[in-house]
Amino acid sequence: MAECDRVVSCTSSHTMDKSIILPPDEIFRNLENAKRFAIDIGGSLTKLAYYSTLQHKVAKVRSFDNTAKEAHGDKLYEIAVQEEVTARLHFIKFENAYIETCLDFIKDHLVNTDTKVIKATGGGAHKFKDLIEKKLGLNVDKEDEMTCLIKGCNFVLRNIPQEAFVYAKHADSEFRFQKTHPDIFPYLLVNIGSGVSIVKVESEDKFERIGGSSIGGGTFWGLGALLTKTKRFDELLQLASKGQHTNVDMLVKDIYGGSYGSLGLTGDLIASSFGKSATADKEFSKGDMAKSLLHMISNDIGQLACLYAKLHNLSRVYFGGFFIRGHPVTMHTITYSINYFTKGEVQALFLRHEGYLGAIGAFLKGAEEDNPNQYSWGENYAGSSGLMSVSPDMSPMQRARSGTFDMLEMDRLERQLVKLPLLQDPSSYIPDTVDLTEDALARDYWLYCFEDALDGVVKRAVASQPDLPEAQERAEKFRQKYRHKLQTLRQQPFAYGSLTVRSLLDTREHCLNEFNFPDPYSKIKQRENDGALKYYLKAVKTLDGLEWNERQFALIRGVLAGNVFDWGAKAVSDVLESDPEFGFEEAERQLEERPWLVDCYDQWFERLKGPPHRCALFFVDNSGVDIILGVMPFVRELLSRGTEVVLASNSGPALNDVTNNELQILTERIAAMDPVILDGLRDERLMLVQSGSSSPCLDLSRLDKVLATVVRERKTDLVIIEGMGRAIHTNYYAMLSCESLKMAVIKNSWLADRLGGKLFSVVFKYEVPTGKLSPDGSAPSPL
Repeated sequence: MAECDRVVSCTSSHTMDKSIILPPDEIFRNLENAKRFAIDIGGSLTKLAYYSTLQHKVAKVRSFDNTAKEAHGDKLYEIAVQEEVTARLHFIKFENAYIETCLDFIKDHLVNTDTKVIKATGGGAHKFKDLIEKKLGLNVDKEDEMTCLIKGCNFVLRNIPQEAFVYAKHADSEFRFQKTHPDIFPYLLVNIGSGVSIVKVESEDKFERIGGSSIGGGTFWGLGALLTKTKRFDELLQLASKGQHTNVDMLVKDIYGGSYGSLGLTGDLIASSFGKSATADKEFSKGDMAKSLLHMISNDIGQLACLYAKLHNLSRVYFGGFFIRGHPVTMHTITYSINYFTKGEVQALFLRHEGYLGAIGAFLKGAEEDNPNQYSWGENYAGSSGLMSVSPDMSPMQRARSGTFDMLEMDRLERQLVKLPLLQDPSSYIPDTVDLTEDALARDYWLYCFEDALDGVVKRAVASQPDLPEAQERAEKFRQKYRHKLQTLRQQPFAYGSLTVRSLLDTREHCLNEFNFPDPYSKIKQRENDGALKYYLKAVKTLDGLEWNERQFALIRGVLAGNVFDWGAKAVSDVLESDPEFGFEEAERQLEERPWLVDCYDQWFERLKGPPHRCALFFVDNSGVDIILGVMPFVRELLSRGTEVVLASNSGPALNDVTNNELQILTERIAAMDPVILDGLRDERLMLVQSGSSSPCLDLSRLDKVLATVVRERKTDLVIIEGMGRAIHTNYYAMLSCESLKMAVIKNSWLADRLGGKLFSVVFKYEVPTGKLSPDGSAPSPL
């Protein structure tokens, strides 16, 4: 959220001064490359959308040819920072009082003259049509409000995994985010504006208004104003949050002296809204009347929604409209109503970006020729405000967020993302192991941990660009930005969905990219890759000299020892920086002896005595020792057994994780030394495929479509996930429809202690799906 410096304070009538200074680098970002504008103007808020292309730096690695390699000593490849053009969607929300100033700002900074039309929707589109056309010189093309709303809703549900949430007022975490079902259709959208529209959505372009009511937000506002003389909607909700409806409403126990057991009615149930006002000879408080009115309208809407959901056999019901708009009182009353009328069978679902749906839909209507839905999009945490606190104790003026702007940014991803075909139940899959919004102790630790690591990240970011004198300044801006994000998450852990270690890591990567640090660990990876390659032949020769039984265990210990080399773990990075001689053998000595913290090795060993797997999908982790001396010997053993192998590595850089680009070069060099790897590549029994991720963690529901196709075509029957980020912080509980190995070394003392282990404890988890036993009839022990 960007604060704007207002020259004159608000007047007593709550009108706001229009003379504001807009920080362009924080709000209307990249406006010089903007095109395809859309606007959604409601009764009090304006939502502006535009598409921009932006240049950002990416780190590319390129293999030296033989001549060039001699000139560069032992370096395997060169690193080049290049400019790439990507696409971004910008959505900005602000109060209508600022619309003229914002339009002036856009006009003054808009460079792209190809834009001729602005798509517009919302009730205010007609009111402000002339102003928009005059200020921007663009023709206003109005779009149907409901069509835009549905298109926007489909877009956020498809592209933001934790868009929907359940509101639980009295829970430790009031927001409980829901993993979006892979198939978002069908669903019911209950849009509560002045009235209520209930829409059944069956596909991208097929929806139908199946019902509604004239009793909606306008009714609450209108009757509330008559009862309380309060004219502002937010003030009315503020009154309701402090009121006690039982002073006004007649309850079942007021009539029957208790519950009405034969009809299943509890004594505290409302029998008659405002029932006591007809007989009581007293004045009622404004708060009590507002609360009674809110319950009456919410219960009516809730019951209608439930009836339509049952009639059309729909279990997903989303609520939106200005009546909701993130207000805790309305979300709570709607939730209570839905729970009561469906006996808990249907949950009331709300959307993080509900306020942007119309603007998103209007933009999509204007961009149909580019077909934005053919791409996958991801929220850019560095440029998005996040869901704000909705505490009912906020004053009406705070609640209105005077002088502030909310932003949402979505980046177009280079790869189209789909779910892993091997997920046992995609609808119940949750990537993250711990939800920090619900675990206060873990939340406090990890927020401290990431802030404590900031100095090291800044240091490595600057070191990655030694020839750029302004790198230090950009690194300091990164530090400020990311620290501000961490401070926001301390106060509002729900800002970007469920707070997890993965989201903290991803936010850091987004902030690094924002200040043109695409790969702070590039030189570290280069050095470690070059060093590890020198020991590859010695390592495989030693393994080949072992008996079969000993070799299987040595291979697993090798993968685990390699996984110690993780620059994202402070305990390891401190050692690597202080002791440059720390190597593979030293890492092996650090590993705990068996039995490990989680130890399914015996079951895995028995499985190896059976027939080979058809195809193994291996999600790899770190560069250097990990991939070269740990993973590759394990891969050549699988190939020797007759198992095809697909190595899935990151599409983009994150920490010292190996990228697909780097892995291609490393594998070619290893193949030049090792005929097993060379034959595997030639026969296409060894494939290197991008995962579609640029994160140290792994979301199996958002993978490169090409990878998913390969997995399906190769009839993959073994999935191997390596590393703390991919196998502990995420996917520890992931259930797959085939055999799986999850291997990691715990390189964080706090986490090890919490799991009942110690630093460098080992997790080796072999799982077989229920009903699919190992060849000898046994199944691995449960965790």
